[in-house]
Amino acid sequence: MDVLTQALAHRRLLEDDAAWAFLRGDNVWFAAAVLRVHLAGPDRRLPASALFERIDADLELLRSHGHEIPGTAQHYCAEWRKNGILIRRSAESTRDETFELSPSGLTALQFIERLDSNRTTVTQSRLSNIQERLRVLVRDTDPDVETRLTALHAERDRLDARVAAVRAGEDTGLDPERAREAVEDLIALAEELPSDFARVRSALEEINRGLRAQLIENTGARSRVLDDVFRGVDHLADSEAGRSFDGFYALILEHESGSEFEANIAALLDRAFVRALDRADTRFLRRLTPMLQDRSAEVGDVMTGLTRSLRRFVQSEEFREDRAVNTEIHAARALALRLAVEIPPYRQLDVELGRTSVRIDSVTSFRLHNPADARVIEPVEMRATGTVDIEALREMARLTEIDIGELVENINETLEAARCGELDGRNREAGEGAPRTDGVTIAEVLRRHPATQGVASVVGLLDLGVGHGIREAGGESVTWSSMTGRSRRAQLDRFRFTEDVPGGRRRRRAQQRRGGA
Repeated sequence: MDVLTQALAHRRLLEDDAAWAFLRGDNVWFAAAVLRVHLAGPDRRLPASALFERIDADLELLRSHGHEIPGTAQHYCAEWRKNGILIRRSAESTRDETFELSPSGLTALQFIERLDSNRTTVTQSRLSNIQERLRVLVRDTDPDVETRLTALHAERDRLDARVAAVRAGEDTGLDPERAREAVEDLIALAEELPSDFARVRSALEEINRGLRAQLIENTGARSRVLDDVFRGVDHLADSEAGRSFDGFYALILEHESGSEFEANIAALLDRAFVRALDRADTRFLRRLTPMLQDRSAEVGDVMTGLTRSLRRFVQSEEFREDRAVNTEIHAARALALRLAVEIPPYRQLDVELGRTSVRIDSVTSFRLHNPADARVIEPVEMRATGTVDIEALREMARLTEIDIGELVENINETLEAARCGELDGRNREAGEGAPRTDGVTIAEVLRRHPATQGVASVVGLLDLGVGHGIREAGGESVTWSSMTGRSRRAQLDRFRFTEDVPGGRRRRRAQQRRGGA
């Protein structure tokens, strides 16, 4: 491949590859650290709310050390998702959304980790592995049977010689330094597995989208994909990504090989040279088997779910509706191309399109309706109806509403007492001079009938004064006790009641007095 071809390929990769664009970004110095700590470790997938909270705390820590980071966690996560570094999915168990690293994000973090790693890039262990794999590949691909037999006999002779050396005590095994290098090479190879799983999942989702597009865009009565789905052909499992994953999945789930792998990891951790490894490497080895099982089970569930969804998409005839919409869109585009020759795009047309307004909500805000939620399982308990206490009901009403009836009764009773001359003593004690027979004020009503509802009674009297009283110049001072028993005082506008307020009920005592008079 010449320089021009490679340069153009690199230019296209620079524009399209999300990992390369992320590494060239201005905020990669803290973005890589944040994403590696929160999404490349054990918590490879986090709810959006938890991830935002953790990243905001990290950003505040960086700002406290003098670094200028203007954005918020939600802003950066949206930017990383848009650039292909994060994948946002809807959680199956909750209504929250989750974030996880995309294959490009894992690739970028692995590249940065290699740059930051102090491991030697050329080791004897790595070269020995290359030589061994090359030897086995050449032997197994040789079409000459005699040559393969010769190689196998030579391999058997080497094994026999090593068995004899071990029995004689001449072979003491790998020295600790070479063993440590071998373990580090093993860890470096195993650390690429998460990105491999992510790539397989993305490849399966891309294949599923391609199959759906073929079903929709194929206008024929029966297409190959449609026939295959009806015949039970699993295109996802038959794809290259599906076949490679099925082989790995079977190896992990196979009892004998899986148990052997787990036993070898446990035996390796008991070796003395493992103590010289970093704690992160040791922790990675301990979690390697559960991680492989979890990741493989997750990809397996994704492949099964996509296969069932594709089959349901075909069997329920949903693809025909999407195909009809796609046909109408293509027809509209073709008509627009034909009209573009005669009608310029900038010409004003006398056509009005009625556009409907659609409310846009997040997928996680929707909740499925379960009719069983309205079903009553427990038997209905019957209770005897008691006798209504009218006084209790009145007391409940007084707690929420102003008792206007009581206030009207108080005003009318005070007016009656003024006409009978019963307010003379109170007026002289209050320093108001001669008896008043031309009406009463709010202060006089409150002196005779204290506010049983606190300030609510005062407000009610003012409202009645505006509607049925006569406003006079000046003001007057009133006092009352609050509901908690504390004394209150206020200066109010002066209103005088000269006639009975309609709607009230005269107290029996007042009626009796007027009858006696």
